[in-house]
Amino acid sequence: MSGVKGVILCGGEGKRFRPLSFYLQKVMVPVGPYEKPILEYIVRLFRHHGVKDLVLLVGYKSNQVQNYFGDGARFDVKISYVKDDPNYPGNGGALYNAFRKGALREDETLIVYYGDILSRVNLRELLEFHEGAVATLALAEGYRVPVGVAKVRGGRVVYIEEKPVLNMPITIGVLVIEGMVKGILEEFAERKKKLDIMGDVIPALIKRGMPVKAYMYKGFWYDVGSLERLEKLSDELVKKELSFLFSD
Repeated sequence: MSGVKGVILCGGEGKRFRPLSFYLQKVMVPVGPYEKPILEYIVRLFRHHGVKDLVLLVGYKSNQVQNYFGDGARFDVKISYVKDDPNYPGNGGALYNAFRKGALREDETLIVYYGDILSRVNLRELLEFHEGAVATLALAEGYRVPVGVAKVRGGRVVYIEEKPVLNMPITIGVLVIEGMVKGILEEFAERKKKLDIMGDVIPALIKRGMPVKAYMYKGFWYDVGSLERLEKLSDELVKKELSFLFSD
């Protein structure tokens, strides 16, 4: 895993977690029968697949994260931290800021992982699949839309389906990206706009004809992005899918 770094996005305010996030950083919310923070499952996943050099991009309530994880030694990883800069908003801005501060280099391969996603993605396999690409997105099918969908004709509802399943690839907040994208991040950052990895950076790579691969993932993943999603996450599901992280 030389030249590979794990980058975890964990600086957001967690507005969809309010009022809980008034007191806790979202990634520090304990889940499952192990009562461990969401972020610990992610750190353990990286270690399980041999990625032990981690950079945590922190901001809101960052002391909670740093006080718990420290330098990473008790998790058998090396953790460094980069505090978000308000001059570079958005998760893309946070990534660019990490380059600016020397925590990331252009000659490295980065596994970027959103801090509110639980999964058992095989990061080694993802890296192997990524070879030859500038970016690789982990994608999944079968996502259930949390609202009803209607078909309208002539101002009348002719069909409605409650919470349908989308049979099309969707992003799950896990990707591999080459450090060479620093140049694109810099271009966007100079415009002083809020920069989003999926909304700005990946489309820019595609538009410029750079190879962006699709890694189709069929296993467990769960977006713990809101209080509603947190309440629906059962201890049984966490134990079934993620117990392997605590048996290393």
